[in-house]
Amino acid sequence: MAFRPLHDRVLLRRLDGEEKTKGGIIIPDNAKEKPQEGEVVAVGPGARDEQGRVNALDVRSGDRVLFGKWSGTEIKIDGQDLLILKESEILGVLAA
Repeated sequence: MAFRPLHDRVLLRRLDGEEKTKGGIIIPDNAKEKPQEGEVVAVGPGARDEQGRVNALDVRSGDRVLFGKWSGTEIKIDGQDLLILKESEILGVLAA
C-alpha cells in the first residue's frame, strides 16, 4: 500500500467484533455494531506547533487502539476497508 497520512492523522484497520454474546447467542452480520477497536496501519509525522516544530505522535504502527463510535472517515485502499482519523480522536492504546 502506498499511502502516508499527513500531519497528525492515523490510518486504522478495524478489528472484527464479537460473533457471539456472552450468553452464547450468535449475532447476525446485519445486527452487529461497528467495532471501536482497531490496529494502527500508518501514522503521519505529527502536527506543527505555533513555532513550526513538529510534535511526534504517541501511537505507532501496530498499536491496538480504541476510538469513538463516530470517529474518522471510512476509506477503501487496495480493496481494504480502512479508517483515517486524527490522533486526538483516539481514546487510548490497549496494552499487550
